[in-house]
Amino acid sequence: MTRKKKSSTPLRRTSRARKSTPKKKRTPARKKSTAYGKSARRKVARALHEEKLETLKSGRSGKKVTSRKQAIAIGLSEARARGGKVPEKKR
Repeated sequence: MTRKKKSSTPLRRTSRARKSTPKKKRTPARKKSTAYGKSARRKVARALHEEKLETLKSGRSGKKVTSRKQAIAIGLSEARARGGKVPEKKR
């Protein structure tokens, strides 16, 4: 086993001020506008709840809805029909 020799000068921390990068100024956070209104969120929540209870039925055929995506689509279309704040359909 070889031993390391101790250096004659002990390691010290220097008290020099370190150069720091200038901090970027933060812009205040903007309030984001919501894409969906309160009525639309309620309609979707109601549709999802009914889908969970298996009481939600689709329009023409009257079949039970089993897909969450379909339940959300039904809730949004009901909100659109009532004039709620909902983005346009994607085509």
